[in-house]
Amino acid sequence: MRLRAALLAGLWAMAAPPAPGSEPGEPEAPHHEILGYSDLDGWAEDDHAAALDTFLNTCRDLRDPDWRALCSAAADHRDDARQFFELFFRPVRITHGSEEALFTGYFEPELDGAPHASPTYRYPVYRKPPEVQDDTPWLTRRDILSSPVMVGRELEIAWVDDPVELFFLQIQGSGRIRFPDGSVVRVGYGGFNGHDYRSIGQELIRRGTLEPHEASAEVIGNWVRDNPGEGEELLMHNPSYVFFREVSEVPADKGPLGAMNRSITPMRSIAVDPDYVPLGAPVWIEKEGGGPLNRLMVAQDTGSAIQGAQRADIFVGTGSAAGAQAGTYRDPGRMVVLLPIQRAYALLPEAVQ
Repeated sequence: MRLRAALLAGLWAMAAPPAPGSEPGEPEAPHHEILGYSDLDGWAEDDHAAALDTFLNTCRDLRDPDWRALCSAAADHRDDARQFFELFFRPVRITHGSEEALFTGYFEPELDGAPHASPTYRYPVYRKPPEVQDDTPWLTRRDILSSPVMVGRELEIAWVDDPVELFFLQIQGSGRIRFPDGSVVRVGYGGFNGHDYRSIGQELIRRGTLEPHEASAEVIGNWVRDNPGEGEELLMHNPSYVFFREVSEVPADKGPLGAMNRSITPMRSIAVDPDYVPLGAPVWIEKEGGGPLNRLMVAQDTGSAIQGAQRADIFVGTGSAAGAQAGTYRDPGRMVVLLPIQRAYALLPEAVQ
């Protein structure tokens, strides 16, 4: 596949400084503020029916009685979706310390590959070996790729033509591999080797090869390709190695599986920090910057780089065009979680309830 102009969501973390308030100290409780729908900029103009369809995709899996009751009611409000949200939810702005809101974007990569190795398709996409446990360090990336430990075990899901794209696929955690006959294999996260992720972008910055603002997928990928020996060694700087599983049972017209094991929806699903935002909850976002976006989305995914009460990663879609769009997102703004009414008011200090 041709190199994407995208900045992968994981790559944004490569050169980012520590978040405000990240120094160790006395933990500070999150702050909750209940807003009115009139406080949400652009609320009346949104497509609430599209948001309701996305909400219904995962709400049936929620086990909490409050959410299950709302899910049952949602199915009866397809014709008045805006009224459904306004009737049963209250907008709650959750903040924690001095952290600022940050919106990034992510996408589902699509790589060129084949079911068997060839001179063109030389780089294997591996399943997780049965002896690997996520919570116990196994072999490093270098050990996996430079030893015969994986050979002859039928662990290959597919073979791809570009080790850099495969590296970025491991950062994203899921993607599609398109074979020469037009068929597609979809892969999802299947585990990892237990080693901490180390940023190759930060390493290039540390060496003085790149400036912080240059650490994009395009620039890093071009550098690796233009410097084959050094580039291969640079990839080994990250000892973490992600394994995959085939998830081709997900229809091609649906999005990849998110953290709730359901397909996520382009421009309606977001990844959040579940320590602050319940998975499955509707979330109103007001993204500023280039291409401002005011829209009701649903928290249906997570990510290791998505941390904080005002942090969200917007799922843009599949393929290079989606990747290019996702790469433009690194914007401030505001996010507001829609919570069941009783849940919302229970979060307020007793004195103001």
